[in-house]
Amino acid sequence: MAGNTLQFKSNYAVSSKIEPFYKGGKVQISHDEQYIFCTCGSRVNILQIHTGKVIHSIEQDDQEDITSFSVSPDNEMLVTASRALLLKQWDWKQETCTRSWRAIHNVPVASMTFDCTSTLLATGGCDGTIKLWDVVKQYCTHNLKGSSGVVHLVEFHPDISRLQLFSSSVDCKIRIWDLRTSKCLCVLESHFSAVTSLAFSPDGQTMVSSGRDKICTVWDLKEKKVKRTVPVYEAVEGVVILSEKSNYSEMGVKSKDVHFVTAGSKGVIRVWESSTARCVFTQTIADAPALNTEEGDLDPRSLVLCLPMPQSDRLATVTAEHNILIYQLPSLTVQQQFVGYNDDILDVKFLGKDDTHIVVATNSSQLKVFELATNSCQILYGHTDTILSIDVIRKGFMFASCAKDKNIRLWRMEPESGRVYCVAQGSGHSNAVGSVACSRLKKVFLVSGSQDCTIKVWDVPESLSDVGCEPAVMTARHTEKAHDKDVNSVAISPNDKLLVSGSQDRTAKLWSLADMSLLGVFRGHSRGIWCVQFSPVDQVVATASADGSIKLWGIHDFSCLKTFEGHDASVLKIIFVSRGTQLVSGGSDGLVKLWTIKTNECVKTFDAHQDKVWAVHGSSRDDLMVTGSADSTVTLWKDVTDVELAEEQAKQEDQVLKQQTLANLLHEKKYVKALGIAISLDQPHTVLRVIKEIRQQDNGTQQLEKTLLKLRPDQKESVLRYCAVWNTNSRSCLDAQTVLQVLLTHVSPEELMQYQGARTHLEGLIPYTERHMQRIGRLLQASMFLDYMWQKMRITGGIESLSLHNDEMDTGAQDFFIIDKQPRNTGVGRAAEQQAEESEEEDEEGSDSSVELIDEDESISASKSASVNGKNRGQESSEDSEDDDDVMEISTKSYPESSGSTPCLKASVR
Repeated sequence: MAGNTLQFKSNYAVSSKIEPFYKGGKVQISHDEQYIFCTCGSRVNILQIHTGKVIHSIEQDDQEDITSFSVSPDNEMLVTASRALLLKQWDWKQETCTRSWRAIHNVPVASMTFDCTSTLLATGGCDGTIKLWDVVKQYCTHNLKGSSGVVHLVEFHPDISRLQLFSSSVDCKIRIWDLRTSKCLCVLESHFSAVTSLAFSPDGQTMVSSGRDKICTVWDLKEKKVKRTVPVYEAVEGVVILSEKSNYSEMGVKSKDVHFVTAGSKGVIRVWESSTARCVFTQTIADAPALNTEEGDLDPRSLVLCLPMPQSDRLATVTAEHNILIYQLPSLTVQQQFVGYNDDILDVKFLGKDDTHIVVATNSSQLKVFELATNSCQILYGHTDTILSIDVIRKGFMFASCAKDKNIRLWRMEPESGRVYCVAQGSGHSNAVGSVACSRLKKVFLVSGSQDCTIKVWDVPESLSDVGCEPAVMTARHTEKAHDKDVNSVAISPNDKLLVSGSQDRTAKLWSLADMSLLGVFRGHSRGIWCVQFSPVDQVVATASADGSIKLWGIHDFSCLKTFEGHDASVLKIIFVSRGTQLVSGGSDGLVKLWTIKTNECVKTFDAHQDKVWAVHGSSRDDLMVTGSADSTVTLWKDVTDVELAEEQAKQEDQVLKQQTLANLLHEKKYVKALGIAISLDQPHTVLRVIKEIRQQDNGTQQLEKTLLKLRPDQKESVLRYCAVWNTNSRSCLDAQTVLQVLLTHVSPEELMQYQGARTHLEGLIPYTERHMQRIGRLLQASMFLDYMWQKMRITGGIESLSLHNDEMDTGAQDFFIIDKQPRNTGVGRAAEQQAEESEEEDEEGSDSSVELIDEDESISASKSASVNGKNRGQESSEDSEDDDDVMEISTKSYPESSGSTPCLKASVR
């Protein structure tokens, strides 16, 4: 039973993130085909292909956007160019900049590339010039002029013995440069629009160029003329020549002629035969709606790059939606797919038996299913407008989606392969569908809420479509006009009998699913409701509103049971965790909060997003949580409550053990180890106790000095920090000053200033040290007067016979003092003593410098004592001193007559 005890969650930790790593621009694959380099603003991110994780991020110090970059063929160097007109050479594996120099270009660099030897670097500028750099000897070797406008493409001929460079600019011409003479050999003219890509045949005799003028040109480099013009009927962004060594018969390659692959605005890969200008293969995308060729240039599926991976016989393409797809040749099956930029995350849910996947709805018409282990993604086509909501059926292999296209769709994931496909769809709403909910028990049905203010209950057909078949059609069983404004959220109870809906009209309503009859209305929010949820265990409904609050409602009397306030803006999403005893909420303030229902307490606030948190979902085992935000980031959280408790318990046990060890070491007088353990506990009081223990020894000062000098530098740093604390208290200032003397004597100033916070600690020591010195100075000065008075005072009888030898006094400046000879039992004397004691308590250092002096040299008879008691009832005093710290009181007190008694002279010094 103990194992089933419910434990409240206290903390989540970020387990992993799916963040934007590519926002457009250049993409390059390393020569060993292990990494993908891509630009993201002022950074170059390096993605490890087999894990899908960004392992390095190279960022410009000046925060300027990177305009171009290139990786050397030996995978050792990365060179970046930014708008600051600087070229930087990086050791990307260490993320360090090894060299930086001015690009000489007057405007930003638009393109760059390395030669095959990793020695020469060519940069093409927006000023129409091309510079060549020897990166080994670090100097500019060539300055090629003649291009008009931006040089957006530079490529070395693969045969380095030719020493030729190919370039293209906005004039749509291809120039061939002879690097021996720094002159343009010829200009190749064929395209009427920007040349986007160049590809060379293995023998180096043939080149294929592509352009946005919807043609590809095959060039004979030996004759430097056009061999064939291939009309491809789409704007081509990338071209790759297939190797002659591999068998590509599956892709329609039947002859040994040059075949090349094109990728462009139609979003598909096609294979062309150069000799006949014929398309021999066209890729088909399963479940994808037909692309309108007239608007193909604007379609997010358009391909903007095509990159060869010859070592593994693969091909990589980049889409206009910043997705990177890796295909295995010749079957052209998608091996991996990475999403470079997700845009706003509108909803996210766990998927799969063990929550191995997540399905994400972004600000687009495609769903993205991520495998958490590799970050590889499937893109699901079907909706034609932005998807707004997702819900998962209990077993985790089916989920529903709804979108602005007024439709809902049901999807299924194959457990073995992980492939996801659409099995059913339904339409009927007259406006965007903002929310969808799936049944919780065996019978499958859906509920949708729309901006047309209605709720529909959908029956799912018993026989669903298989892969590659048309989705089955779902029909609406019930349609109900539910609210006066948009229906933002719907939820089904755990027993499939009740439905709750939340609307922009500031109300939530409870419905019976059997006949869609209204059971009650929850009123209390001052603004629209964004999310509603049923408790998994109690008869309670939770609502989240734009008024910044979360409310719990009883479904019997529709009363508000609890209100949670803490978000500074709209609460967009809530879920129950810990078996319904806690809530997790996400808001427009970018915060995620963990609440305990019983105490109305916000246990923890998590700040991991920079924008609205639209999506929050918990795993089936309740140990993971995923959040999605408008900052394009999906964050996976792990419950670390048990880990924290175990760590705290281990820490306490460790401290108890160290305390016992410390006591044993002190008993054995092993002070170095004792002091080290005390410092490791990070308890200044414990360290002070060890210091005091050492100083109490016979040779305490020498022992303390030896002990302190044996400490490590980090331990000395801690001791210096503790000294600043001890020095603020007069009771421990002497220990602090003793330790400080040892450190300042034996540690050089240079080494001392290397300690973290040394300047701050020393500055804090100075004022308190000055105060201690002033107090000691005043005490010494007062004690000198006391000694002088004691030596010169003569008591020969009554008050008349008490005199001071003024002729022997020092004529220098004297402090005022008070002579009090009143008996102890007089009222005036007691008042004076009480006043002196109160004055002593007000002293800021709290020191008591009362000294009792007993005159054992002269004997005063009982009669003289009585005479003094009879005559002196008042107090003789000098003028009051302006400085209370410099007042000295001397009083003569008589005690009752007894055999052998002697009067006592008391001096109070402050």
